[in-house]
Amino acid sequence: MRDMIIRYAAIGMAGFLGAVARVVCGQLFGGINVRFPIGTLFINVVGCLLIGWFIVYAGSRELSDNTRLIIGAGFVGTFTTFSTFIHESNQLADQNAALKAGLNLVGSLVLGLVAVRLGAYIGRRM
Repeated sequence: MRDMIIRYAAIGMAGFLGAVARVVCGQLFGGINVRFPIGTLFINVVGCLLIGWFIVYAGSRELSDNTRLIIGAGFVGTFTTFSTFIHESNQLADQNAALKAGLNLVGSLVLGLVAVRLGAYIGRRM
């Protein structure tokens, strides 16, 4: 029972750090005067790069399940944000900015896939 509590506390701490990193990145991009969710796009693409790298990197090393959960679910899971991505796309559509909404949806998916693949490539090279 003690080990399980420590495990979940570690995942929670990593989640805390991921959430704080997400807010900081979002605030950095908040100063850019564009009517496009560039902060969320950046956060999600960086998260895709991180998870692509980490999964490949962890797969070639003897990392504990705890470490995998702490980094994958804890940090990267709270750093990235699918719900905000969809919400912001919906807001763009509601504001009659269908082109921007479509660009955000398709761009996020394409850039996310490219970032995961780039991360995996980097992970194989390490």
